[in-house]
Amino acid sequence: MKKSIFVALLFIFNLSFSQNKERRSTEEQIDQYIENVIEINEIPGAALAVIKDGKIIYENYFGKANLEENKAVDKNTAFKIFSTTKLITSVGVFQLIETGKLSLEDPISKYLENLPQEWQETKVKNLLTHSSGLPDIVQFEDISFSLPYTEKISLLAKKPMQFEIGNQYRYNQTNYLFLAKIIEKITGQSFEEYILKNQFPDAKSNAFFLSNFGQITPNGAVRYNYNIENKKYEKNNYNSGPDSHSANGLNITLSEFIKWNKNLDKDVYLKKETKYSMWQPFPFANNTDRFAYGWEIVPVNKILSYGFTGGNETAFRKFTNNDVTIIFLSNGHKYSSLYVQSQVINHVASLVDKTLTDGYLLAGEKINQDFLKLEISASLKNYLAIKKNHPDWNFEYRLNTIGYTLMNNGRLNDAIKVFELNTKENPKSGGAFDSLAESYFNDNQFEIAKQNYEKSLELSPDNSNAKEMLEKIKRQLSKKS
Repeated sequence: MKKSIFVALLFIFNLSFSQNKERRSTEEQIDQYIENVIEINEIPGAALAVIKDGKIIYENYFGKANLEENKAVDKNTAFKIFSTTKLITSVGVFQLIETGKLSLEDPISKYLENLPQEWQETKVKNLLTHSSGLPDIVQFEDISFSLPYTEKISLLAKKPMQFEIGNQYRYNQTNYLFLAKIIEKITGQSFEEYILKNQFPDAKSNAFFLSNFGQITPNGAVRYNYNIENKKYEKNNYNSGPDSHSANGLNITLSEFIKWNKNLDKDVYLKKETKYSMWQPFPFANNTDRFAYGWEIVPVNKILSYGFTGGNETAFRKFTNNDVTIIFLSNGHKYSSLYVQSQVINHVASLVDKTLTDGYLLAGEKINQDFLKLEISASLKNYLAIKKNHPDWNFEYRLNTIGYTLMNNGRLNDAIKVFELNTKENPKSGGAFDSLAESYFNDNQFEIAKQNYEKSLELSPDNSNAKEMLEKIKRQLSKKS
C-alpha cells in the first residue's frame, strides 16, 4: 500500500474514531442530565430524541409507562402529547391551504354556521395564531365537555369576546375546535380520519386520538398527577371528549414522532415554501406578541426555534438554522408549574450544539433545581451568586413560580422566603407583593399579609385580588377582636 493511501485511511479512521467518541460523550452527557431531571422532578416515565442534520443522534427511554403494572417505557409506548397535538393540526390545515381548498384569509363563517355577528370576521389565520379574541370554551363551567357540539356553541355565543380580532395573542382552545370543524367541512372526513390518513398512514397503534386520559390502552403511557397529601402518583381520569382531539388528543410513540419529523423535514407533508410560511411571525396589532401560525417561536441564545409544548409534560422543538430537532415526552412530574419540558429542550440543545447555549435559560433552570433539592439557605445563596454575576438578569416570574411551587408542596416557610426575596429584587412589582401577602395569609399572619396587600395595591391600583383579600383579612381580624 502506498504511503499516501495509508495516511489517508489513517486520517479517515482517526476522524471516525474522534466523531464516535464525541458522540458517545454527548450521549453520556444527555443521559446523565435526563436522569438528574427525572430524579429531581420525580417523573414516572419519559422518552427523548435528538435529530441533527437529518440523523438520529440520540434516542432513549426512561422509567415506567404504567406504575401499577411496573411496565417500562419503550419504543412501543404511546405518550399523550396534549397541546403538542396542535402542531399536527396546524400541518393538517396548511395541507389544505397548499392544495387550494382553504385560505388563511377565509372568514370562519364560510365554513361554520350559526355564528354571532361579532365572530363573522374572524379568519382562519386568527384561529391558528390565537389572535381570534373568541371566548375560550374551556373557561366556562356551564359549557360541559359532554354537551353536543351545537349546544356548546350556542352557549359560547352568549359569552363576551376577549379582545378585538387580531390585536394580541391569547392561548384559546376554541380556536382549535373550530379548525377541526373546518377541516371536517372541507374534507367530508372526521378530523381524526383526515389527520391519520395524511400524516400517519402506516402508524397503526403508534399514533391514535384519545382525549380521555383515564382510558387505558394496551401500549399507552398512563398520565399521572402527584397527590401532595398522599405523596404519591395517581392516575389522571380527565376526559375532555372527542371535540378536543385537535387540541390535545394525539397519542404517539417517540419512534413515530421521529418519523413524522423526518417527513416534515423532507417536505413530504408540505412544500418547503409552505412549511416556512407556517413559521412566519403573525403581525399582531399590539406589535408586542410573537407567535407563528400554530407554532410557538422561542429564542435560544438569540437563535429562533419553533415548536410547542403540551400538558407541562411534552415538547417538540425545531432549531431550523441549526438543523436540530428535540422531542421530549413524559407522563407526569411532581412540579408541573415549572415548565420542565421546555427546560429539557433548551438544556439538551446546549449539549448538542454549543451555539445554542443560552446562559440566562440555563441559569433559570439551575435556580429551579436548587430550590427544589437544596436547603433554602443554600438555594438562596446560589441565587444571589448568579445575580451578582448577572445583575441585569430578571427572574421575577421564575421566583414567583418557584414560591407557589414550594407553597403548594407543603413548604410554606420556604415559599415565604422566596416571595420576600422577590419583593426585594422587584420593589416596584405589585404582583410580587401580592404573592408575598398570599403566603403570609396562608400562614395566618394576617397583619403582615394586610401590609403587603396594601403595598401591592399601592403599586397596582387595579389589583382586584388585593382589594378582595383586604376585605377578607378585615373580616378575619374583626373575629379576633
